[in-house]
Amino acid sequence: MGAGRRAMGYRVERDVLDEQGLEELARRMDYSDTHLPLNERLKESFRCTVPRLKRTVVGCLPVLYWLPRYSIWDYGMPDLIAGISVGIMHLPQGMAYALLASLPPVFGLYTSFYPALVYFFFGTSRHISIGTFAVLSIMVGSVTERLAPDNDFLIMINGTNSTEVDIASRDSYRVQVAAATSILAGMIQVVLGLVRFGFVGTYLSEPLVRAYTTAAAAHAVLAVVAQLFGVSITRFSGPLSLVYTLVEVCSKLPQTHLPTLVVSAVSIGFLIAAKQINSAISAKLPVPIPVELITIVSATVISFYIKLNGIYTIKVVGEIPSGLAAPRLPDTNLFREVIGDAFALAIVGYAISISLGKTFALKHGYKVDSNQELVALGLSNAVGGLFQCYAVCSSMSRSLIQETTGGKTQMAGIASAVIVLVTVLKLGPLFQELPKAVLAAIIFVNLKSMFKQYYDIITLWRSSKVDLMVWFVTWVSTLLLNLDLGLGASIIFAVLTVIFRTQLPRYSVLGHVPGTELYLDMETHREVREVPGITIFHSSATVYFANADLYLEALKEKVPFCCTTLTLLKLCLLLKCIFHDFGEIDVTVYMAGCQVHVVEQLELGGFFSETITKGRLFVTVHDAVLHCLGHQGTSTVLGVTDSLTNQWTIHTP
Repeated sequence: MGAGRRAMGYRVERDVLDEQGLEELARRMDYSDTHLPLNERLKESFRCTVPRLKRTVVGCLPVLYWLPRYSIWDYGMPDLIAGISVGIMHLPQGMAYALLASLPPVFGLYTSFYPALVYFFFGTSRHISIGTFAVLSIMVGSVTERLAPDNDFLIMINGTNSTEVDIASRDSYRVQVAAATSILAGMIQVVLGLVRFGFVGTYLSEPLVRAYTTAAAAHAVLAVVAQLFGVSITRFSGPLSLVYTLVEVCSKLPQTHLPTLVVSAVSIGFLIAAKQINSAISAKLPVPIPVELITIVSATVISFYIKLNGIYTIKVVGEIPSGLAAPRLPDTNLFREVIGDAFALAIVGYAISISLGKTFALKHGYKVDSNQELVALGLSNAVGGLFQCYAVCSSMSRSLIQETTGGKTQMAGIASAVIVLVTVLKLGPLFQELPKAVLAAIIFVNLKSMFKQYYDIITLWRSSKVDLMVWFVTWVSTLLLNLDLGLGASIIFAVLTVIFRTQLPRYSVLGHVPGTELYLDMETHREVREVPGITIFHSSATVYFANADLYLEALKEKVPFCCTTLTLLKLCLLLKCIFHDFGEIDVTVYMAGCQVHVVEQLELGGFFSETITKGRLFVTVHDAVLHCLGHQGTSTVLGVTDSLTNQWTIHTP
């Protein structure tokens, strides 16, 4: 089972293990499932047992795992306080972000209620707050404005040749468009989650997501600027829509409605000052001051008594119906018109939610299942769409409030949903006199945190020029190509940078750390020593068809092809050609560090033969080196495949 325990002073406290020896050890210790054949493991995976059924059900419905263990005494009060705090934030944000989606404010309240209930049953994060979010709202707004523009709903005014927009019909159709987009986005997320596609979020790197939300904030500002200045503008869609909208806004500035501008300025000033005070004294308060709620309540009262709408013609929210609407399926013909937008919403919403969820999970010591999060978010969107909600994801501001106010579980989401429900059922009509300019001011102030992300340019310049390029390309493409096309271009460029990095890996020669089983780069670690007669070659990238030639060129450059050289290849190949080439110069090839699935791939590919047996495979680099040192009669090349784990065992003499 190898070359023994010692070789030329390289100590190891166990026998040297090759693949055949490992299989023999497994059989001897009755590890019967260590190397089960693929067909046997497939049968085992489909075998139904009670424990497996229980794990599957609990995996699909995480609430069944944590709710029976819920302690009211330990978690009840913190969750209640956090839920009330978040629910209070839902009210102004829900109504405000509905403006970004070009929908009546009440549908923002619906969107703050139904998806939170669904996520309670299926979500795995204990701290994120599901509901409206500025970026997704502006993405939905671009769809509703494109498919239901004002010009499609013009009607003649009785007795005149003038026309006006049929607001009721327009809004009704926009609600259908938003609901259809939400349902389709949810279906996409559910399917991706069921096929275990949660890793897709890894391709949306942090620089990409932050640059995308930064550019989306610019779109959001222009979307609400009409409400701030009291002017009517045409919202454009497609490439360069931001430029066209900016030109439209500038052309309408001379028509600014001064009373609306005054309300906007006062609201913005109050919100900024109040939030600064809130931040300064937040450590001394059990819960943050609900600045936004105070703003909309005060504005509503002032508007009602001063009659801002009647005397000064300031636009207000208008009728807010009481009660909940019955579920209904939107026009299915809309699905084919919004599929691209739905896919973009599905990806962006998931990326924002999973990144935020993993941040809180790491901080509080629990795990978030990325695939289950896709399913949970998808069901939240799909079910919410049936109740006339638009696409949702987690909100940074609300999630931070839920965490900092002591929220412990998803039960806080139920408490916040109850606050929204009470408002929809009983308190909604009280906000009919709320000026829309105040809601626009809330959006404008809340976007401040996104604009702070421009500091990323300085950070990325110092840390990674490639990530800076990803940030800049994402930002520019999202600004100029609009949100959907910009996202596609950004992902394509990010994938290209991954390919680019695999084309330029770092090649190095490794040496042995005396007294251990570690092998490190000889150029960067002075304490390592070259193994006599052996050259250990390492590449930082996995070898595949696109960089195989580059790898071989680097190998020839780094490794002298002479009969006394022993070389270690730390890469993943089906290696027949290399075995053959080195065999021509009487060099024997060994491999080490192969995981089970790599061995299976070699078996399925017909790699092993009478001349290439599993005796050529070793468990670790150190095992391979010891074997070579014990067989100095033959020149040897050692190969290591599957460098995914890089877990080396430290040996103490």
